[in-house]
Amino acid sequence: MGISRILGCLLGCPILFIPFSLPVNALTAYDSAANLSSSWINNGSRDISVGSEDNSTLRPIFLGQGINASFACGFYCNYNCEGYLFAILIFPPPGKYNYLQVPKVVWSANQNFLVRDDATLQLTQDGDLILRDADGTFVWSSNTSGKSVVGLNLTEIGNLVLFDSNNASVWQSFDHPTDSLVPGQILVFGQKLTASASNKDWSQGLISFFITNHSVVARIGSHNYFFLSHGYHNSTESRYVIFRKEGLLFPSAQPVFSFPDPFSAQYMKLGPKGHLTFYGFVNDIWKVLSNPLLGDFSCAYPMICGKYGVCSEQQCFCPGPTAGETRYFTPVNDEEPDLGCKEITPLSCNASHYQSLLMLRSTVSALILPNNFGIFNKKESDIESCKQACLSNCSCKAAVFWSSVGACYLLSEIFSLMKDAHPPGLTTFIKVQNISNPGDPPSSSSPETIISQLLSTFGAFVGLVFIAIIIGRYLILIGKDVKEDGEDKDLLQVPGMPTRFSHEILVAATENFSRELGKGGFGSVFEGILTDGTKVAVKCINGLSETKDYFLAEVETIGRIHHLNLVRLVGYCANKSNRCLVYEYMFNGSLDKWIFHRNKELALDWQTRRKIILDIAKGLSYLHEECRQKIIHLDIKPQNILLDESFNAKVSDFGLSKLMDRDQSQVVTTLRGTPGYMAPEWLISAITEKVDVYSFGIVTLEILCGRRNLDHSQPGEDKYLLSLFKRKAEEDQMLDLVDKYSEDMQLHGEEAAELMRLAAWCLQNDNGRRPSMSMVIKVLEGVIDVEDNLDYNFFNSSGVGATEAVHRREINVGFASPVLPSILSGPR
Repeated sequence: MGISRILGCLLGCPILFIPFSLPVNALTAYDSAANLSSSWINNGSRDISVGSEDNSTLRPIFLGQGINASFACGFYCNYNCEGYLFAILIFPPPGKYNYLQVPKVVWSANQNFLVRDDATLQLTQDGDLILRDADGTFVWSSNTSGKSVVGLNLTEIGNLVLFDSNNASVWQSFDHPTDSLVPGQILVFGQKLTASASNKDWSQGLISFFITNHSVVARIGSHNYFFLSHGYHNSTESRYVIFRKEGLLFPSAQPVFSFPDPFSAQYMKLGPKGHLTFYGFVNDIWKVLSNPLLGDFSCAYPMICGKYGVCSEQQCFCPGPTAGETRYFTPVNDEEPDLGCKEITPLSCNASHYQSLLMLRSTVSALILPNNFGIFNKKESDIESCKQACLSNCSCKAAVFWSSVGACYLLSEIFSLMKDAHPPGLTTFIKVQNISNPGDPPSSSSPETIISQLLSTFGAFVGLVFIAIIIGRYLILIGKDVKEDGEDKDLLQVPGMPTRFSHEILVAATENFSRELGKGGFGSVFEGILTDGTKVAVKCINGLSETKDYFLAEVETIGRIHHLNLVRLVGYCANKSNRCLVYEYMFNGSLDKWIFHRNKELALDWQTRRKIILDIAKGLSYLHEECRQKIIHLDIKPQNILLDESFNAKVSDFGLSKLMDRDQSQVVTTLRGTPGYMAPEWLISAITEKVDVYSFGIVTLEILCGRRNLDHSQPGEDKYLLSLFKRKAEEDQMLDLVDKYSEDMQLHGEEAAELMRLAAWCLQNDNGRRPSMSMVIKVLEGVIDVEDNLDYNFFNSSGVGATEAVHRREINVGFASPVLPSILSGPR
């Protein structure tokens, strides 16, 4: 049955709720509501093809019929249909239109974790709407358990609502926007639209749109590429904007963006390139009504040509070499040049002596415009000093020199570049990695070259033989492992587990565990290279001969957690007494190596530090609020924050902490953590995720100040960072705390001091006054402000007395829903 027939039937047919498992031809209509204890399975019995261009498929659950538009809610996929969204889609109203070609997604629950066939959506008896993947993995929830929900409804304006017995909304999709708004929807101060990574990748990208107390902002990462001052400044008029047929309006009906001729079906969407586009349904197609930020097509959009892509005259290409130069970049996808470019050889701080600068004349980042100059590291400089400043700064990826004023701007992130940019006199120098020291290559006919080629050929042959031997050995070992019985046999039966490695494979990968990267309370970490060339970090856990069940539970949990700011588990080893975890390799190591040294040449700049703080917050927010089980890390410190080759920060060792079910507000557990980072509630045994918020506050201070929370090289009371912080806050001299070994941090001292107020909020002794990590993210993104009237009388667990008190604490284990202590938890 076609969508048009279904929608038309809604106008005259009686509404009948029919279980989702029935075939399409057995239905006369879809309902718009459901009661408790309803569930729906994502299977092919209801497939409806709804798009010829992208081969999209809809498996409807609900339909909502409005005057100007219709809405469907269900499972939706496009292109290769490898994964499904639980989504709401907008259609034009019933009539002459071809409904099969025109649905558009306007909300989704699981854009970062697509589900497969046989995934289940369930409205539980206690009022929680839960999405689980086919193997039972938790994906998403409305978190409304026990909140008096009696039913679920898709309204005529496209709002999915969980309501109580008084028909009052308990939860609604309008309060959790993704990348779109529909007429009647409000974007409230504190909410934001977040664009997807690309048209084919629905996961959250870097671009967001929101309102502040004084402006409407479009941002990529931490950089604004559009802002419009609304002039209300903290009044009620600045608290929200509403989307109506006339455009996007403030409460007073003053337009933010408007268009002259309203159309029947409309929606607005923040696109992956940075466009904020208003669409209306006209003459059987969705027509662009307005692109109000920077115009329909502008090279100034930050992702118009993807990362490292160069935009010129509506064309995208990679930064190319001039005659005789090395090629450093290649398209991400040759058939889609607007997806950007990637480095042929990634930058490595460990090989900085092999780096050079690729000069692009009259080319500049879209963000380097006169109204944005202030957000970058600006120095009065000459061109050679500007280039050297970037080469000597590990986090710098490009330098922009403006010859007209002698200004140098250092960029830690490269988005789309503009060719023939204005104002004139701008030259960009992109940092590139050479395989060897740049210089004149030897002649192809020279003896050195001939010998080198012969050796390379012979080496390649030997390498192939070696790989064949390794693969054969690997297959033998795998066969041996599968035959193993005893305590580890059931570890093979866990669904969705990461790759299982034999101990012999890891011995070979780590050269008999000879390349140690670090050591912690439960074992050592070694550098390794797998047979496919993948570099990994192997953590070997000591003393686990009697803890198989704990290890199994931890590995199963860690292996199912995926987030950009969490270190990914590649695999594990569980051969008899050998217990190892295999992680992705982080090229720049742990954060402490970059913030506690006193080398000006290696000091991280302001933008890199700010992004690291945001990355940590995103990783913790995911653990606390978005995982199947709430995970409290319990040991957040710089040593457990790892940095990749681009200085993206990822939280590590999260799987070695205490797991806590979502319906538990707090647990009592055995002592864990590192003195100096431990919250005061450890003294009274009331442990919640707010202990991680406290530790995050300490780490944020250390990043901004460039020193440890306990520094014995400092005089007197200054050795305790929190005591010093309290005194400087009372004296209004927090600028004195900003890292003095970084010139760039000093240039951004005011901004760093403002972030110290966020750290202070996280460090409140009363854990109820600390923000959640999702609130921290909103502060960092400029959506909300730090709370006023902060208490600067911080608990100082670095002090001798506090540390002894923490370690002498008596643990009172007594609660209704016990949580077993994890043998893998503890200081690392």
